[in-house]
Amino acid sequence: MIPKLLVAAAIKPMMLSILAEGPSYGYLIISRVQTLSKGKMNWTTGTLYPLLHRLEKEGLVESYWHKVPQRPRRKYYKLTPEGEEALANEKTHWLDVQAMLAELWGMEPSGG
Repeated sequence: MIPKLLVAAAIKPMMLSILAEGPSYGYLIISRVQTLSKGKMNWTTGTLYPLLHRLEKEGLVESYWHKVPQRPRRKYYKLTPEGEEALANEKTHWLDVQAMLAELWGMEPSGG
C-alpha cells in the first residue's frame, strides 16, 4: 500500500487527471484509482466525495445529473477550464519533483 501522506499529496492531481480523461461518477472514479494503482491505493467514498465537493467549490470541477435507461440517475463530474489549467500546473510541479528524485536515485525520469 502507498503511505497515506503520499496519497494525500497526490489526490488532487490524480482526480484532475482522471477527470481529464472525460466525465465520470463516483464508483467509476474509485475503480479507476484501484486499476491505476494496481491495488496499492484504495479510495473510499469518504475520500472521494469531500475531494470532489472541495474541487467544485474551487471552480475546478462541475457536476451534473445523468439518467441512464433502466438505472438510477448518476451524478457525473467533469473538469472546468479552470480545472484544466490547474491540472497543467499540477503536472508541471509533479514532473519537476519526479525529475529531482530520478536524479537523486540515479534513474532516468519518465517524461510527460
